[in-house]
Amino acid sequence: MKKKTPKESLTVTTKIVLPNDTNPHGNLFGGQLLGWMDVTAAISAQRHSRRVVVTASVNNVSFGSPIKESDVVTLEAKVSRAFTSSMEVFIDVFIENQVSGVRTKLNEAIYTFVAVDQNGGPISVPQIEPETKEEIERYDGALRRKQLSLILAGKMNPQEATELKRLFLPDEN
Repeated sequence: MKKKTPKESLTVTTKIVLPNDTNPHGNLFGGQLLGWMDVTAAISAQRHSRRVVVTASVNNVSFGSPIKESDVVTLEAKVSRAFTSSMEVFIDVFIENQVSGVRTKLNEAIYTFVAVDQNGGPISVPQIEPETKEEIERYDGALRRKQLSLILAGKMNPQEATELKRLFLPDEN
């Protein structure tokens, strides 16, 4: 299977925050943003794998600052690393000043998707070949994040977590 670059999976979604997307303080509901991120990230994973994908986990979400009613919100998602059948997708969330056009990053998230066949079973996906410094950093971090998730879920022995051991026990490697 031919390797792909993260930019091949780039998915951009732009929304305007409407009144029914907000709480009583005029801020975007966190759940609404999570939904937008899930759909955008799923399309990114599907573009990478060219398969039906299912959300396996929401690994990290950080809400930097409130997003206000009438803000223009842009979500950018790219596959940061592909494993056997799973893909880590990084989503960056920006708001745009409607007058100046200046974009400010407010939030980010990391989702994991699994590509599935017609029976719902996992299926292999192409590997990723990162190109930019940011893509390389996210690619390298993905294995550490995966190992940590597997340890916390009881699916990996901490002694087998080579990347985490390299971080915390550099003399043993």
